[in-house]
Order: sequence, then C-alpha cells, then structure tokens
Amino acid sequence: MIPILDRLTTALTGRYELERELGAGGMATVYLAQDLRHHRPVAVKVLRPELAAIIGAERFLAEIRTTANLQHPHILALFDSGEADGFLFYVMPYVEGESLRDRLRRETQLPIAEAVRIATEVGSALDYAHRHGVIHRDIKPENILLHDGRALVADFGIALALTSAGTGTGSGGRMTETGMSLGTPHYMSPEQAMGEREITGRSDVYALGAVLYEMLVGEPPFTGPSGQAIVAKVLTEEPRPLLPRRHTIPPYIEIAVLTALEKLPADRYATAADFIAALGDKHATRTRFMAAPVATRAGVFRRFGVPAVAAAQAVAAFAAWRAARPAPAAAVQRYALSLPAAQAALGPSLIAPDGSSIVYLGLGPTGAQFWLKRHDRADATPVAGTENAFPLFAFSPDGQSIAFVDRQHQLRKLSLAGGAAVTLADSVSMFGVAWLDDGYLVFGRAGQPTLSRIPETGGTPEVLLAVDSIPAILPQALPGSRALLFTLCFGGTCAGRQELWALDLRTRAPRRLIAGVASGQYAASGHLVYVRRDGAMFAVGFDPRTAALHGSAVPVLDSVALAGGAIPAFSLSRTGTLVVLPGTSEAAPSYEMVWVDRTGREMPVDSTWKFRMVAYGDNAGWALSPDGTRLAIGLSSGTDDDIWVKRLPAGPLSRVSIDSAAEFRPRWMPDGRSLSFTSTRTVAGLDAPGVLPAHLYRRAADGTGSDSLLLSNAHVSSIYEAAWSRDGQWLVLRAGGVVDQGGGRNISALRLGVDSTPAPLLASRQFDESAAALSPDGHWIAYQSDESGRFEIYLRPFPGVDAGKRQISVNGGIAPLWSRSGRELFYVNGNRDMVSVSVAPGPVLSDGTVLFHLNDLLYLKPTENYTPFDVAADGRFIMARRIATRAATLMPLIVAENWFGELTARMRR
Repeated sequence: MIPILDRLTTALTGRYELERELGAGGMATVYLAQDLRHHRPVAVKVLRPELAAIIGAERFLAEIRTTANLQHPHILALFDSGEADGFLFYVMPYVEGESLRDRLRRETQLPIAEAVRIATEVGSALDYAHRHGVIHRDIKPENILLHDGRALVADFGIALALTSAGTGTGSGGRMTETGMSLGTPHYMSPEQAMGEREITGRSDVYALGAVLYEMLVGEPPFTGPSGQAIVAKVLTEEPRPLLPRRHTIPPYIEIAVLTALEKLPADRYATAADFIAALGDKHATRTRFMAAPVATRAGVFRRFGVPAVAAAQAVAAFAAWRAARPAPAAAVQRYALSLPAAQAALGPSLIAPDGSSIVYLGLGPTGAQFWLKRHDRADATPVAGTENAFPLFAFSPDGQSIAFVDRQHQLRKLSLAGGAAVTLADSVSMFGVAWLDDGYLVFGRAGQPTLSRIPETGGTPEVLLAVDSIPAILPQALPGSRALLFTLCFGGTCAGRQELWALDLRTRAPRRLIAGVASGQYAASGHLVYVRRDGAMFAVGFDPRTAALHGSAVPVLDSVALAGGAIPAFSLSRTGTLVVLPGTSEAAPSYEMVWVDRTGREMPVDSTWKFRMVAYGDNAGWALSPDGTRLAIGLSSGTDDDIWVKRLPAGPLSRVSIDSAAEFRPRWMPDGRSLSFTSTRTVAGLDAPGVLPAHLYRRAADGTGSDSLLLSNAHVSSIYEAAWSRDGQWLVLRAGGVVDQGGGRNISALRLGVDSTPAPLLASRQFDESAAALSPDGHWIAYQSDESGRFEIYLRPFPGVDAGKRQISVNGGIAPLWSRSGRELFYVNGNRDMVSVSVAPGPVLSDGTVLFHLNDLLYLKPTENYTPFDVAADGRFIMARRIATRAATLMPLIVAENWFGELTARMRR
C-alpha cells in the first residue's frame, strides 16, 4: 500500500510540495508545504479519510467557501481548498509561532493581562464569525495560534463543514450516528455535550470561557480520567471559583468567566462581544436567582458575590414577579416590566397559565423571534427555534411549551426547556393558535375561513367550523375544553368590523357574543375580559361551561394597545396576573424624510415636514420620480390613507388619491407623469370571496383626472407591490401574504399590450417571495425569499427566471434595491447593515461591502416584505427616520398581580 504522504505528494504535484508533518489530531493531519505558485510556506490540513467520507467532497467544498469569506485579523486566513485523490484538504498560512496549547504546556498559567488580551482577541474573531452565521464549535487551546503574540483562531473550516454534515439530510447523516463528535470535552458546552442539534454562538462563548479559565488557573474548569467523566461533570457540576486558586485575579474577571460557563445558554452572555465587554467591566457584580419551591411559595435566593439585600433590590429594580395564587384580600400590585433595549418587546406577549413566565415577540439576530422572561430571572432570553415566527402563539396548559406558526405556515410546538420544534400541521393561518386543556390545538387554515383542531401529539386535522368567506381568527381556549372563543372579521379585512364569538366544541354550534370587539379572554374570576376597537377594556360575567354572558359590562381599563389596529396586547394568567401594553395618546410615531449618504450620515430632506405612515399594512412605501425632483408616498392623514406627492426638497405636498379606502405603496410609471398604487376599495363583481381587496390603480401624479383600474383581484390575488421596467414593457407584481393565502407571497409578471393576465414568475406554496426589484436594464430581478429558513437576497435573469439563480446575501437579507445606473445592488443584511454588491455585465458580482449600519430610528421592520427606501442618482438613500418624541417611544409592559381581586370588586360596584 502506498503511504498516505506519498499519495498526497503525488496528488498535489505542481501545486504544493509537502515537506513534513506538523501535527495530527482526531480530525485532521497538518503538513508543512511550499506553495509552488506563490513561493511561500503554507500549512496543508488534510481531513481523516473516514471524516472525509462522512462530509463528502461537494458539501465540504461548498461550506468551506463561507470560511474563505471570514476576513478578520484574528481568524487564520484560508488560501485554498480542494479534493486530491480522495483526500479533502484546505490550505492556511504557515504560522511561525506556537499554539496556545504549546504555551500552556510550557508556562501552565499566563499573566492575567495577557490571558485577558488573548481571550479578547479570540472573542472578537468569534463575534465577527457569529455575525456572519458561522459557529466554530471547537474552540480550544490547540486551535488558537500565537503569531508575534497575536491570537489567530484556526479550524473554522472543519467546524462549518462538520456542522453541515451533522445536520444535513444527505448521505452520512448526523455526526452522532458515526460515533464521532465535534468538540473537545474540556471545552464543550453542556448543550453540545448533550448532542443538541441547535447550537448557537453561546456555545463558543462557553468554550472561550473555559479556555480563559485554564489560562488563569492552569487547568480547565472540569477534568477527569476519561472523556465521559469530564462530560458528566460539565453537565452536573459547577466550576470552582477562580479567586481561591489565584487571589490576584480581579473579581470582575472571575464574574465574567463564571458567567460564560453557566450551564444554560440563556444564562451566558448573549454574544462574544458581551463577554469581551464584561472582561473590562470593573464594576460588575454577579447575582443568580433561583425559583422558590412551589410548596413553600417563598422567595429563596442563592447569591453570588452580592448581599441578600442587594439581591432583593435587584429583583425590585427589574420587576421580577411572583407566581403566587391571589388571595381575595390581597391588594393589586402593579409595576412596569422595563427590559433593556436589546430585549424590548416589539409585539404581543403572553403570560403562562401559572403566571411563572412571559413569552413575547422581540428582535433576534435575523429578525423577530420570541423571548422568554421567567419570574425568577432578571433578564429575558431568546427562544431558539422561533426566528421569524408569526407573532401570535399559545402556551400549553402546563406552561412548559408553546405552539406557534412559522413563515412556512407550519404549526409547531416547542418545549421552553429546550430542544427542537416539532411540526404538527401545514397550511396553517398566522392569525393565532389555542391550546386546550384536553391537549388539542385549534387553529385556522391558511386561505380558508375555517377553524380546525389537531392533537398535541400530531395527527390528522379535524375541521370544527367553516364560515362563509369571513376570516376566523384569534382562537382562545376556555377551561374544561367545552368551548372556545374566536373573532370574526367582516368586510374582507380585520382592520374593519370585528365580532367576538364562542364555539361549543360538542355541538359545533357558534354563537355571537359581542360586536365591535377585537378579542377577549376568560378570567378565572368568572368574567370575560375583552377589548373594543377603540382600545378600551371591559369585563362582563361569563360562564365558560355554557359560553353564556350574564350581567352588565363594566369598563376596567381606558386604553390597551392594538397591534395592527386589530389584536389587543393583553394576557391573563389563571392565577390572576394581568400583563398589558398600554395604548398611547399618539396612535403612530411621526417620521421625517432624510437623505443618508454612503457613510450613514443623515441630512433632513425638509426639516419642516413631518408625517405618519399609513395605518393599513404599516409600510407606506415611497418612490423617487425618474428625474429625482419629486417623491411619491403613502401617508396617513388621520382618517384615510392616501397617495401624496412631495416636490423636493422643500416644495409643496399635494394629494393624489381621494378615497375612503386605503391607498399605499406608489410607484412611478416610466413616463414620470403617472403613478400606480394599491387600493383596498371594493370593486363590485371583481373581489374574490374571503380575500382582502387589493387592486392596482393608476392616476396622474399631479392629481388631475380620475383613478383608472389597471389590475384587479380577478387577475391576481391581493396586489401589494408593483414595479415597472424602465422601458415600460413589463409590470412585475407581488401578490398575497396579508390575508394569509397559504404559501406566502408570490411574484408574477405581465407584458403590457401582450399578456391579458399576469403569469407566475416566482411562486412557491412552501416559501415566501417578495420585495421584487427589477434592474434598470430589465435583464435581472432581485428579490427576497425565506427558502433557506430565513430571508436572503437572490438574483435571477429576467424574464427567464429559470435560467439561473444566485444567492447574494449570506447572513440574512431583505429590501433589495438597484442603483440608478444598475451597477450596484443594495440590500440590508441580518445585522441591519446596508450592503452594496457591485454588478458588472453578465452579471459578475463582487463580495458585498457594508456601507453603513441602520440605526434604530431609521425605518425598517425586521421582516420587511417591501423595500422601504429609494436611492437617488447621486447615490444617496432617501429613508424615513422616526422622530424620537416621548409619545413615540416604546411603552413598557405593565404587570398587575392579584388583579382578579380588583376586577371582582369593580364588577360589584
């Protein structure tokens, strides 16, 4: 048999000349070689043959491209990769230095300042990689190289390729099935040691904490005679404090290291950047709160580094709540649950049945996701696996799990203790889920005016109720599973008339309860609590067994926020706790238009002009005229949503559409004299049953003449975007999405004067395609799709979209937009960075370049389905900037404990 080194030497002839083996590990062997083309020494890392067989050449080479794009001063660069005679290899710079492991073998412990510096450099590399969607999974001293004292992180390539092989569905299966695992026991996080498939950047934070621990005290946090013994300690024991072992370590360094080594990922630092910051926080303290035993109902705290009084003050400061059953004589206790900006609630919240935790919609790294705030924790933690889920969800009766609908319209359940989400049903409406006491889940069908149920263990859905062309939304569980509440929307839109109904689950007979009501919930005090369309909250006597009302309704709160003008932001626990987001005196924030240059510098367009977005659909939409002198925009005048034209910079604002329906998202037609826009006005004989009217109209930009109907729902369902080719030959449309048609949004196209109806262009029942952007020359179409599980930007030829497809973004992407010249494509990545991609004929694409970061005031929803900005010929962006007035700031959640006692007393008056 030919030796491996001889085979490699032969296979790499003409490219690399292997000299000697530098080292070998469990996954690869490293050779010193000469790069014959560039006349430089390099390190060639060759995967073990059995590992190469698991990954496969195609997957390895595809995934290694992502590693090649990681350009950071503390990440070891990747020169080359490939397959040679069955071997998979990649090529890195040869570092004339040593690994951190070599140094630790020689010195055992490092000077404190140097250990912190090395950890900070590694942390900056990890933070960069995490922001680009790459988790290392094997941080250890062997993978940290020291070159002139500077830390370089190696082996991102194997980590990424193995991760793909471990979670993919191709040949090879999961890594755990092969008997191999990625990671080293001494530095492996508990979730990685347990073999969880969903591993986040917090796992790397744990590993870095373990490495720093070893640099400071001379050994890892956990040791043992075998890998199994070490893993057992990782899962069950606490790391020993550092100070007793090295008294010169500053207390804040110990706090940072021990926080990074917390068992639960949610208890660690959210990012590597946070860990780095903590290593420099000389005023840090560390407090851990433990839940009180249920039997005692007493608050018990275990403290770390702060006195008990300080712990109690911290609890009060962060408004942690108790999950105690309210006694009739107990006074109501109210407080604001104000969370850090990074953990702020952006949408509906739900309190667990026992009042022990709150789940709410917040912002995650790739868009909106759910967050969990437990009563025994001062902070909230993101719920992994709920990224970009629809905002309406339900707790299980025991409060240990949630059910939600994802962007593929799948009904999923997820344990809050961790683990992967389980899919129960497809084609599910985004408008709410109810989890009944008997274990059934009730939901609406996407595109169908029905309510169905399915066992929590899965099975075949059963239709409970079919309603003629009227959306049935917001199902709410009632105790005992005899009946449930739901809301009906009339007039084709839930922004119009709503009614609260009950459904008897035995007879399947629906009964109207109250008209003009957004939604209601049952209070265990024996009342139905509901919110009217004006935001006022009322309560009335209610029997959940018969779903019958009794007595008179009594007002209980003046103003509750309504999400989307239709979904009230309140939740009740069975134990008597109310969580509510108050309404504000200002229905919507005010905005001003700003020019933003390529560095992110802002300049007001007209400092005297302030406006509000349209209420319908939230995103007004605006577009610059072809000559750049005017801006067409959808605005709210307080009563109607209409199209207006603003002459730039400080000219008059003139109204184009005058109608009682909502008009929004204008586009300039190629002649520069007319506008197209979407309107929700009803057209007799053209509106499809059960579908929100959304027709495309045309009108002169100066407001003269009358509107003319261009396309209706009879041609394509619910037109929410329209883009014209510069030559006026094509009209590109995006339809669906708002009324939950199933399969999400789709893109179609129409040749003017040739086609009688639009033809599907990008239409998938599984995925959501939107934000279509046609290149100025009409040869390419950019759009966003969630086919990968999150929104990314894609590019296809136009109109022959099946001739090719390229993914442009790699870390999330929304809102594509072409420059006026067509030589650049812009989009916003998952970090809210504006990215520019240079496009040459062909097209030949460059790597994206970050231009600037969108601050929190610049308007862009995390899951935007329409590009809410435009670009001028000089390269400046025109964007909306929220005016940070007090009335427009985010309101904190209000928590009221023992609220049922106050409610009962109010009902007796």
